[in-house]
Amino acid sequence: MNNCAGIGGGGMGSGSGPYDTKIAGLYDLLDTLGSGHFAVVKLARHVFTGEKVAVKVIDKSKLDEVSKSHLFQEVRCMKLVQHPNVVRLYEVIDTQTKLYLILELGDGGDLYDYIMRHESGLSESLARDYFRQIVRAISYCHRLHVVHRDLKPENVVFFEKLGVVKLTDFGFSNKFCPGQKLETSCGSLAYSAPEILLGDSYDAPAVDVWSLGVILYMLVCGQAPFQEANDSETLTMIMDCKYTIPQHISKSCKRLIARMLVRDPEKRATLSEIATDPWVTAGEGVTVEDFDTPLVAKEQLSEEDRSAIIQKMVNGSIASKDQILESLEKNDYNHITATYFLLAERKLRTKRMDAVRRVDAVKGARRPAALGVRGAAAPALPPRALLAPPTFTAAPRTPQDVPPVIDPHTKYNSISLMYNSKIVDQRLQYFSNRKQVYRDN
Repeated sequence: MNNCAGIGGGGMGSGSGPYDTKIAGLYDLLDTLGSGHFAVVKLARHVFTGEKVAVKVIDKSKLDEVSKSHLFQEVRCMKLVQHPNVVRLYEVIDTQTKLYLILELGDGGDLYDYIMRHESGLSESLARDYFRQIVRAISYCHRLHVVHRDLKPENVVFFEKLGVVKLTDFGFSNKFCPGQKLETSCGSLAYSAPEILLGDSYDAPAVDVWSLGVILYMLVCGQAPFQEANDSETLTMIMDCKYTIPQHISKSCKRLIARMLVRDPEKRATLSEIATDPWVTAGEGVTVEDFDTPLVAKEQLSEEDRSAIIQKMVNGSIASKDQILESLEKNDYNHITATYFLLAERKLRTKRMDAVRRVDAVKGARRPAALGVRGAAAPALPPRALLAPPTFTAAPRTPQDVPPVIDPHTKYNSISLMYNSKIVDQRLQYFSNRKQVYRDN
């Protein structure tokens, strides 16, 4: 890794000076993790804590008014949704030409790459563990009336140190009112619900449920249910709800997939029904409440730990005690709260690792080098230790990062409909003479 220390390193270029003043001294921008027409995602180091984060740098000068609206909607939704299975937004730094989003850094790659390494799919127990966590995240989003609209394995990242998966990329997210339909066609082709592809108004929660069905199918089967040689064939398969499930998949899992991949959104399973489905609740005890657990980091720390963190920040001249407490109370997204939560999460991570070591010492067991891969004689592992993330770093993606040209043989066999008017027109024309047929059936 070429760690280009300093703000100008890692490909930012010599012309980056005018918008670096607000971030200089706070974060060292290192390698470029990903880039698109509107944004670049950088690996960065928080100067005071030394913790690594992802920094999404959006060039506002390249955005039209519609794109700016979607961008700030993404920020609003990420501020609203704070959950253990959602990538945390630490800080927002707004300059005249750039918007910096300081995000939690996934240390284990994304779910798509992991699935692609398992040709026949994951074991159902492992798939269940991942799926539960995704459902928890989406259930909490919907409880706050936030719809994601771009659920796919590429937008689920591993956090190996925490032992969890987390949902990211809220670029297509939006607020919704229960009972009121949305109009915007957006998302990725292979994961989009039929009603979105028809260009109709749609029920917001139902489109996320459809995408959850596609994700579960991929987890247990190792491939997408609707993945044809070209877009027209893929669209037809989605509209006809035609897919085949391998024989080795259990009846209960097949039944759950079939409840989600229903063309009529009114007949589709709800999130509460998914959360209580026998396949989802099998094995470890999971209650409905587990799917609505918010992230309240300050309540996970002892008063002694909180005081120590605040004092460390005061000693480091981050802010006064009163300023720190005020920022936390107001739920700000500034450098004060970013520093506090990075320190708090490091403290919690250390405590968690110490607890695991104590349990292992009592059991006399060694944790395997590759999590989730056990020999016949290996001792039973706690549920969170079942995760087997890849070894490379994943960067948060934005809608602008999705390539507009589709290659059915590459990872990105999907399209961002909102940003490609040509594809939208082709899609609507393709189905214009078939709408009534689908609705009648």
